[in-house]
Formats: sequence, C-alpha cells, structure tokens
Amino acid sequence: MTKSTQTVSLAEHFPSIRTQAALRQIIASHPDLESLFAGWDPASQEDFLKQCSGKKGMTILYDGIFKEIFNPEGAPERLSRLLSLLLERKVTVLKALPNDSVRLGAESSLLYTDIMVQMEDGSLCDVEVQKIGYAFPGQRCACYSSDHLLRQYKRVHGEKGKKFSYRDIKPVYTIVFFEHSTAEFHAFPGQWIHRFKQQSDTGLTIDLLQEYILIPLDIYRKNMENRPIGTDLEAWLAFLSFTEPARIDELITHYPMFKDMYQQIYDLCLDIGKVMKMYSKELATLDHNTVMYMIDEMQEQVDEYKQTISQQEQTIAQNEQTIAQNEQTIAQNEQTIADLKAQLAALQ
Repeated sequence: MTKSTQTVSLAEHFPSIRTQAALRQIIASHPDLESLFAGWDPASQEDFLKQCSGKKGMTILYDGIFKEIFNPEGAPERLSRLLSLLLERKVTVLKALPNDSVRLGAESSLLYTDIMVQMEDGSLCDVEVQKIGYAFPGQRCACYSSDHLLRQYKRVHGEKGKKFSYRDIKPVYTIVFFEHSTAEFHAFPGQWIHRFKQQSDTGLTIDLLQEYILIPLDIYRKNMENRPIGTDLEAWLAFLSFTEPARIDELITHYPMFKDMYQQIYDLCLDIGKVMKMYSKELATLDHNTVMYMIDEMQEQVDEYKQTISQQEQTIAQNEQTIAQNEQTIAQNEQTIADLKAQLAALQ
C-alpha cells in the first residue's frame, strides 16, 4: 500500500523545491513573468504552482520535460532502457534524428511530443506522446510509419547508390503513449500495452519492417489505482503517469534510479521563467488539442448521422415501394371482387 497523499512531501526528497508562496513572490518581482502568469486561468495558475512546489508531480509527458529527461544526447541510457522493455529485447539508442515526417495540416501541434531515434542496429523508432487520442489511431500510425520507411529508403538509396540492397532498410517501430485513449482501447480494460506487426495466415515469415506499440496510460493508471508497482516496465509507466506525491514516493523508494530524473526536473524549476514559458506553450497546445478533438468527435457524429439518414431514406423508399405494391394488390383485389359480384348478379 502507498502512503496517504497528505503524509508525503516531495520536498523531503528534493530540498531544492520552493514553496508556492516563494514561487509566487519570484513571479511577482518580474513584470514579464507576472504578466504571463496573469494571462492564465486560476486553475492553470494553481496547477503550475503545485507542480513546481512538489504539491503534485510534474507532468512528465510535457514536450519540454519529456525531451529534457529522455534526451538521447544527454542520457541515452534512459530511452534505451524504456525501449528495451517495450520491444522486449536489448536495444541501444544511438542518436536522435530530425523528425521531418509530413504531418497533415497543423497536426504536429496536436501532440505533446514526438522523438525519432536511430538504434545501434540501424532500426528507427518514433516515440510519440498524445494528450488526447485522435480518431483512427491505426490509420495514423500506418501513414507515419510508412512515411518514415520511405524517407529511410530514399536516404539509404542515395547514400549507397548502385550498392544499395533492400537488406539495408531497417525496421521502423512506432510507439505511441496516449494520456487519454480513444474508445477502442477501453474495450480491453485490463490491457495497457498493445503490440502490432504484420504476419501471414500460413506461418510464412517475411520481415515487413513495420511494428507498432500503443500504450493507453489512462488504462494503466486505472488498473494501478490499488496495486503496488511490481515490474521495471510498470515503474517506467508510473514515472510517465503518476503525479500523486504518494505514488512518486513509492516509485523512488523502490526504484531509486528515478530520483535522479525527478531531481533534474526540480533543478529545471529553479529557472522559473523558462518553466513558465514551457508551461504556457503546453496550455496553448492543450487548448488546440481540445478544439481539434471536439471537431473530430463532431465530424464522426455528423458522418454517423448522415449514414443513419441515408439508411432511413433507403428504408422509407423501400416502404413506399411496399405501400405502392400493396395499394396495387388492393386495387386488383377490389377489381376482382367487383367482377365476381357482377358475375353473381348475372346468375340471379
């Protein structure tokens, strides 16, 4: 069992943490920071102060925080360890690559973060974090994975020239963390890691190069509400998911390696202006995310309504045809009755 949230103070683990009052005083002493802070709604102001003062944990999924912790140039072993656990084999992150994947419209702004890395064996891995899962997650993953694969082909083919072989093309892995996942994931409430790859229906093995791992962190959090952290992978997902001080206390007590990462975060919070600008950017992204999510949801409803109307119109047309046929049958029957009556009258 974890400790009660009220009994845990992250400042006990990280003495550099400043109180909310101290943070508020620093912000007030800088007109530009005070102006930025005043532009946030009260709930966001309170959330920011709680995160920086350790009243709640920092949201690791934020672009600036995630890239600070998992920077392949600064600490490649962290991402290497996380990817090894997810891919279920030992991998080493070699370097980060420019992520110039084509995004549809302004979709790149709909993500918390997106990192493309090359691993020691030459394979590529795109790590993406979504605040809100968007419609058609499978189709999106397939499109961007194919884009990365094609870009790799063009790059390698250009480098190798006549010596190029398709053996030179390495696998592309797409890993997506959803803070809030879409409905299809909730049909599997006890599962929070979904692995996909193409395979034949005969047992024939051909390397088709593209694999996917989708991780709904909201389902993980729900399943872990009354459970202790039991595995290394659960610990990494806890690091990405939990902001409750009691869960963070549990994590760094049983998995001390995470303490250095939290210390790095709270050292970053000493530059309050930098963190405020980072937080302000995340708020803008969140607002945009929410609007686009609503558009997606409403478009799905419109499409469903159109389909329903089309089906209803088809049903009405069929009913009208049936009515017309019934009216024709009635008319024929009435004519037959009239003919029979006429014949009967002639016989009398």
